[in-house]
Amino acid sequence: MSSATPTRRRRMSRPERERQMLDVAEQVFAERGYRAASMDEIAERCGVSKPMLYEYFGSKDGLLLACVARVRTELYDATAAAMSGVTEPEEILRRGMSAYFAFMDTRSRSFAMLIQEPMALPSATSEAIEAARRQQSGLIAPVLAAFAPDVPAHAVEAYAEIIIGACERLAIWRTHHPEVTAEEAARYMSDFSWHGLKVHVPGHG
Repeated sequence: MSSATPTRRRRMSRPERERQMLDVAEQVFAERGYRAASMDEIAERCGVSKPMLYEYFGSKDGLLLACVARVRTELYDATAAAMSGVTEPEEILRRGMSAYFAFMDTRSRSFAMLIQEPMALPSATSEAIEAARRQQSGLIAPVLAAFAPDVPAHAVEAYAEIIIGACERLAIWRTHHPEVTAEEAARYMSDFSWHGLKVHVPGHG
């Protein structure tokens, strides 16, 4: 009777392994919160040794920072792609917001953890989250300025910051109201945003 040849597991490349570690770490951080999450559990779920985690990311702080950096890049890519190729400012903003909320649906638990536990996070992570906000502001502000070219730059920047803060709160609220779709949330935000800005535009007050 012949014995079956055991299947050899394919060795992961470094980028594949890093992606796996980040996927698992993001899930554990979302489930446990930053302080309660352990490198032991993350390593065990990944099927790697804890020293390998440290080899890749240096520390638990470094691992969380890498998770945030990846989310920041992916969020920017998703919203920028949704806003490209459109000419009407209101439609550009609505599409960007729809992409934002759709993206947050895929990361709702980890996003809520980052926003609701600011005091528990390393300072570098808090700075990275703020950098993500600035990235989104860099997408939103030019759209607002195109709609209202005569509005002072500081007013446009203020509205962009208001929109970013409101989007974060609405994204957290939607974790308890899954019946509200990303498109519906985007419509709420778009109506709110343009209503406020139109006060400053001649003929729209």
